[in-house]
Amino acid sequence: MNLPPLRFARENLQFHRELTRAAQGALEHHGDHRFADGGMIAKALLLGLLTGVCCWLGLQQTHWLAWAACQAGVSFFAMLLAINIVHDASHQAFFRSRSANRWLNVLATIPLGLDPECWRVRHVLMHHSGNNVIGYDPDMEENGILRQSRFQRLRPFMRFQRYYWPLVAALTFPYYVWLFDWLDRAGQTRVGAKMRLQGFRGWAAFLLTKLGHFLLVLALPFWLLPPSLGIGTIVLVYLACQMLASLVFVMLIIGTHWAKGNSYQPTEQGKLPHSRYSHLFATTCDWLTRPRWLGYWLGGMNLHLTHHLFPHWSHRHYPMLAEIIAKTASRYGYDYQCLSLTRLLSSQQHFLQQLGKDKAEN
Repeated sequence: MNLPPLRFARENLQFHRELTRAAQGALEHHGDHRFADGGMIAKALLLGLLTGVCCWLGLQQTHWLAWAACQAGVSFFAMLLAINIVHDASHQAFFRSRSANRWLNVLATIPLGLDPECWRVRHVLMHHSGNNVIGYDPDMEENGILRQSRFQRLRPFMRFQRYYWPLVAALTFPYYVWLFDWLDRAGQTRVGAKMRLQGFRGWAAFLLTKLGHFLLVLALPFWLLPPSLGIGTIVLVYLACQMLASLVFVMLIIGTHWAKGNSYQPTEQGKLPHSRYSHLFATTCDWLTRPRWLGYWLGGMNLHLTHHLFPHWSHRHYPMLAEIIAKTASRYGYDYQCLSLTRLLSSQQHFLQQLGKDKAEN
């Protein structure tokens, strides 16, 4: 179904000008740019190296526990590659060159298995254009299992969703890697039509990345590990590690859109009653890592409102940008929040509990 473009109410241009001038002024003051620097490139190389080392060590093991520990390391560092490298590169915020960002995405997504083009369309083109908007945000689509909006159908078992949602979060990566990416590429979802490469070229690029993932995490272990481990053990360990990485990723990022409990349903013409900035402040928040340096290795994903306001900036700038946003927002009445991790997780539970029992709205 073709949806009309979202139409937000008139923006507060004075807030926009002050926010962007302050951010640009901070860059100019330090003689800097919005892209990755040498430190970010070194981090990318280090995470890639650690992923490779864990993969190589795993192929030397003869006991399933040792193999599982190494595979957990592969999944963990693959997740960090995704949130540190793929996230920025998808927004053209790592390198200046678009082609360099695309090739970086291809390489960085192979260990995790996600298709970089499917991810780019879902996240950059769709989620960022209308997060928490019913019909527009793919992360908020009704799935019959987890209720994320008062506009979605309430089923009796959803009163328990605050207890079973970690399982849904853990299945997210396997679901996308082994099913939803394929549906996207086959044109069975709204994502397919928005992809940069179509037809034979699109399928060729897609199959090469999927083949690279299969060879790295399944075919090589099938071939090189001793027969005593068994194919079943290799597959189960792989899925368990992928689910664990998925749980951590989804739990830490999706709560930034759940904490305030707001979602919206536009009119048939795609109109929303508020401005774009008002929408972002109403649907997204930042949260604070303890210790603070942990945010660096999480790719700035904790400063998620900051990311939505400055999506085309490297995450190395997020702490500076968050300070600018907090100061500027307070003068214009925007609700900037930077929560503790404890409060973020409790807000997730409250959100799921309320939506598991509240009546649906039309």
